[in-house]
Amino acid sequence: MMRLELSNVLPAVNKLPSLPTVVMELLASLDQEDINIDALAAKISQDQALTAKTLRLANSSFYGMAHQITTIAEAIAILGFRTVRSIATTAALIGTFATQAPGLFRFAPFWRHSIGTAVCARELATHLKLNAEQAYVTGLLHDIGRLVLVTQFSAAFEGVMAYQVQHDCTLAQAEFAVLGVDHAMVGQALTQHWKFPPSMQQAVAGHHAQTVPQGQPLTLVIQFADAMAHALDFSSDDDDQVPLLPDAAWQQLGLSDATLLAVMADSEKQFEGASLVLGA
Repeated sequence: MMRLELSNVLPAVNKLPSLPTVVMELLASLDQEDINIDALAAKISQDQALTAKTLRLANSSFYGMAHQITTIAEAIAILGFRTVRSIATTAALIGTFATQAPGLFRFAPFWRHSIGTAVCARELATHLKLNAEQAYVTGLLHDIGRLVLVTQFSAAFEGVMAYQVQHDCTLAQAEFAVLGVDHAMVGQALTQHWKFPPSMQQAVAGHHAQTVPQGQPLTLVIQFADAMAHALDFSSDDDDQVPLLPDAAWQQLGLSDATLLAVMADSEKQFEGASLVLGA
């Protein structure tokens, strides 16, 4: 049984490629009030693969366009900058990582759950008057540490998956039992490496925590969004389990049952469009 320390994992994190410049600029724009949309559209357009994926999605039946959209600038004009930024960011982040690895780990359910969590996080953040786009990207990346473990320590991760089946526990519990670290810890290291804002680092690190400190609303949102995405079975994984949320978390969130049901219903509608990126 292979045991890891973060000191073993950090060299693997540091070997990962940096995010493409256009992705870093898209992420940086989440907090900017005065975005130069034309300049950002031009930078997306310079990446041919990203442009092709974004335009394929913009022209999908989900958006119901009356005519063919042929440029990023036109997509922004018709769909809005936030929609195009979400499409482009999702496509670029997924494209940064390998889509297969040795062993039994399945990437499609992983990304479906990640996109589902992103959509739920955006809907929750909107109701809580938080930065909805930052919540979306954090939700998309909340399990990113798992991809580090799967791709960099694939043999050890096979042991994690066997342990989960044997003990009927969550994958996070199996990771910690077998490896001594879990994907949340590794994800925090990766978001530090990528120089993400502290609030995003905290949310990735704490999305399975039993208590969320006051003053970390994004962590709370991602915790709930993750549970919602599991409950809505966005991953279509037969072995999916819904994490239990502590009573204190429900009190901290402060949303009514009716609001939470509305968030889940809206998230199901949005997931259809967001998940099209997996086929692009």
